[in-house]
Amino acid sequence: MLLRHGESTWNLENLFTGWTDVPLSERGVTEAVEAGRLLREAGLWPGVVHESLLLRAIQTTQHALAEMEMSWVPVKRSWRLNERHYGALQGLNKKQTADKYGEAKVKVWRRSYDVRPPDLDPSDERHPSHDPRYATLAPELLPGAECLKDVVERMLPYWYDAIVPDLLIHTCVLVSAHGNSLRALIKHLDGLGDEEVVELNIPTGVPRVYELDGDLHPVSWRYLGDPREVERRAAAVKAQASGSKSSST
Repeated sequence: MLLRHGESTWNLENLFTGWTDVPLSERGVTEAVEAGRLLREAGLWPGVVHESLLLRAIQTTQHALAEMEMSWVPVKRSWRLNERHYGALQGLNKKQTADKYGEAKVKVWRRSYDVRPPDLDPSDERHPSHDPRYATLAPELLPGAECLKDVVERMLPYWYDAIVPDLLIHTCVLVSAHGNSLRALIKHLDGLGDEEVVELNIPTGVPRVYELDGDLHPVSWRYLGDPREVERRAAAVKAQASGSKSSST
């Protein structure tokens, strides 16, 4: 079960977020609670949760599990499930950035597969080397900026080393993360091409449920909830490429 976190406070301000740690907005909390309700009504009870080190994903997990009365479920966290690092764009207003550099250039930075935005200098306080949660990581693992290809490469080891072993033990495993880290995982599961995954729009706060066979290959997948609401949220994500609307990145 894959769950993209809901709206954050920086989404309301239309800012590039990436690895910047910000909480859910009131609407984001509502989306997380709703996700928990959908999982409960579907009879999907996670035996373990995997999530990123970012607060908006952590809060999404907490609210969803509380709604399911399953706050006791073990949770494993990893930086490898973090959102894509947006480099020097982090903290900038999306609309103003699009106006300055042009929508086409910003869309390439945001949604291309292998083009990184401008790097953060290691001396910049926004660089992850200044964040204590990454203090034990080797310096070469800490990105100054990432493209989606980078996210795929850092996410896959966690899939094989952490999530797969739990899938062999538990009937249901929940991954609570972000648009790009989940996009990377879906690329692997569904065998999407580089261009296909770039165009994939994952709605916020809607559980995406996979049924896997004995070799952990997808048999089927579906979104839970009202199809019209799922489509509305996916369309909202698609509209964000111009930087003119809020985003849940």
